[in-house]
Amino acid sequence: MAEGGEGIGVRVGLGFDSHPRDDTRPCRIGGVLFEQEPGLAGHSDADVLCHALADALLGAAGLGDLGQHFPDADPQYAGMEGLVLLERTMSLVRDRGFEANACDCTVLAERPSIAGRRDEIRDNLAGVLALAAERVSVKATRPEGLGLTGDGAACFALAVLSSR
Repeated sequence: MAEGGEGIGVRVGLGFDSHPRDDTRPCRIGGVLFEQEPGLAGHSDADVLCHALADALLGAAGLGDLGQHFPDADPQYAGMEGLVLLERTMSLVRDRGFEANACDCTVLAERPSIAGRRDEIRDNLAGVLALAAERVSVKATRPEGLGLTGDGAACFALAVLSSR
């Protein structure tokens, strides 16, 4: 049974991340490069989807948050790709005695449109989480000019873990 999770077979975590736009950087969401789009500002690659999902996984496992494990003041994380950060997060989660069971992610951004790359993103996440693609949900919505993301992007993620 998972340490700190005695008697708890399923755990759920919620994650959120947001980054402002940065025209000088590449745009990566869910590990997919959107070549024609302006990027996002951040210490790492600013992949809002991978960061939100990593935070959800850490929360579900009772391991705190992303900043505790990958502080933005630490130069070793500068430019780190979101999928690498997600892989390292999954290692922490597994060390705690949990496996990913499912996830649901919603990206909020005026751009890029992820519809045409949704399956690629889902496959990236499923590979890192060691899940069948149908257990990974990736959605997106535009804030429709309401200013919810400013000039940038955000993501909400829900992760479900089960004890090993």
